[in-house]
This record gives sequence, structure tokens and C-alpha cells, in this order.
Amino acid sequence: MNQKPLVSCIIIFWNAGENFFIEAIESILAQTYDNWELLLADDGSTDESTAIALQYAQKYPEKVHYLEHEGHQNRGMSATRNLGIRHAQGDYIAFLDADDMWLSHKLEQQVPILESHPEAAMLYGRTQFWFTWMENNPCSWHPEDKEVDLLTITSMKFNALIQPPTQLILFLKNKDIYPCTCSILIRRQVFENIGGFEENFCNAHEDMVFHSKVFLQAPVYVSSECWDKYRIHPDSYWRRADMQGKGIEIRRIGHLKYLNWLEAYLSKNKIKHLKVWKALKKALLPYRYPILYQLIILMRKPKRFLIMLAKQIVINRHC
Repeated sequence: MNQKPLVSCIIIFWNAGENFFIEAIESILAQTYDNWELLLADDGSTDESTAIALQYAQKYPEKVHYLEHEGHQNRGMSATRNLGIRHAQGDYIAFLDADDMWLSHKLEQQVPILESHPEAAMLYGRTQFWFTWMENNPCSWHPEDKEVDLLTITSMKFNALIQPPTQLILFLKNKDIYPCTCSILIRRQVFENIGGFEENFCNAHEDMVFHSKVFLQAPVYVSSECWDKYRIHPDSYWRRADMQGKGIEIRRIGHLKYLNWLEAYLSKNKIKHLKVWKALKKALLPYRYPILYQLIILMRKPKRFLIMLAKQIVINRHC
């Protein structure tokens, strides 16, 4: 009998295609840690993804399981992650999207860390923003679109247990400091304590809504290690939005929706942490009081303010 904790690995997918999806699944099959189950949660795919998932479930019936919503519905990322969570049997749960990859030692290294910090609700490290996957796919993008791989920031402190609500305050101050969902390993009990993913958040910020609930209530362990690759490609949700010229606006709307949700969540649960409220109000300022926000920015940079003022005087004189 395997004495290692069981890890439930959840891949959600919707029209994932073939190559990326297979790479994602194979990266779990290649784990050097052996006590895992894989739940392939289908969000109503209409391409070959469903058949691929069923083939793996048939080939590895004791390890791989296929899930779908009733009637093969498309219900969004949060609802599909919750579908996987409801069927998970593991002590720990880990997520992977269908176009990303885990390194083979991810679970072997992550599980002992979380085991040695029983007070930690979850663990995560840095994620590789993976542009160089295209080097083996030269026709995927034009050369001028190629970029260099980089690691996410995720924290200001690493290889340590971080108390709540430190990581939430960091995110409110800097939207680039957050964990990628493919990096986390989380205790199953956490979902029972705080609930799952908010299903009215389908794409933008749906991950940070969940992470914020964790950051408010429990310590998390943040590692400097990288265990996963987040593939940057033109068919991803955000890249499509950027290429259509909608990315900035979608991010702005999504961020505001997240901040409004957080304000309501703090009020509903009577959370009075002053530093969190201060950071939240500051983050809301450019949305609710844009003119005041611009004035504050300008006054902090008086030289810039005087130049803009002088330009406006010149314009007025010629009107």
C-alpha cells in the first residue's frame, strides 16, 4: 500500500486541440512522484479534446478519470475546476491547464514541503512564462513575436511560511505579484473550509478570487523554485484578446470586478484588517475617482505636472 499522500491532479479543458493537451497530460504521467490521480474535466469541448481525454481514461483506468458537466455543457473555468474538486479523492489538489506543463519533479518536491509545514494551506513557487516552446514549432509565430522566457514574481519573500493577509496586500499593491494556478499544491480541506472557485468569475481574475480567500485566512508557503511552464501562445485567452486590441480593456474590467468582489467579500465576512482595506481603497481609487487619481500622480511628479500645465496654457492662448 502506498504510504505517500494521494494528490488529485485536475486538468480543465475546452477545445484544447491535440498537441498542447497531450503534452499537459504526459507531463503528469511523467511525474517521479507516483501516488496521484488525474481528473480530466471537460468544459463542453466540441473538438478532438473529448476523445483524447476518454482515450487516456480508458488506457489508465486506475489513474485517469474523465469528467464533464451535465449535458456536456460549457460552464467556464471556475465551474469546471469545482467539478474536478468535487470528484477529487486526494489529500492534496493540484491544477494544470491544458496548454501548460509540469516539470517531472513537481510533486516529488512539493509534497514533502507541504507535509513539513502542516499549518500551510497551500504551497506555490515561481512559474516559467514559456515563450521558447515555439523553437520546435518554427511556423507558430513570426520571428519578431518571439520573446525570452521569464519567471513570475509571486512574492517579496521566498522559501518561507507567510502569514495572512500578506500575499493579498502584495497583490493589491502590485497586480504582477500572484501565483499561477498551475504552480499551487493545496490541501483538500481548504476547499471544505472556504469553498471552491467563484463560478460567476469565468476567466479574468477567477484564480485570484480564490487565492484571495486563502490569503485572508491561512498561512501559505512560497518557494523560489520553478515547477511548471505557462505556455504563451497566440490561441490563449489573453493573447487572443491582446491581438484583437481588447486585452487592456478586458484586464481593466476584470480587475475592477475583482476589486468590487473583494470589497463585498470583506464586508460580508466582517473582515476589518486595516492594511487590507487601505490597500483595497488605494487600488480602487483610479476606477472610482479617476480625476483625483491623476491629480495625485501628477502632484507626486511636480516636473511632469508643470510641463503638462504649461502645455495647457499654450493651448488655451491659441484657442
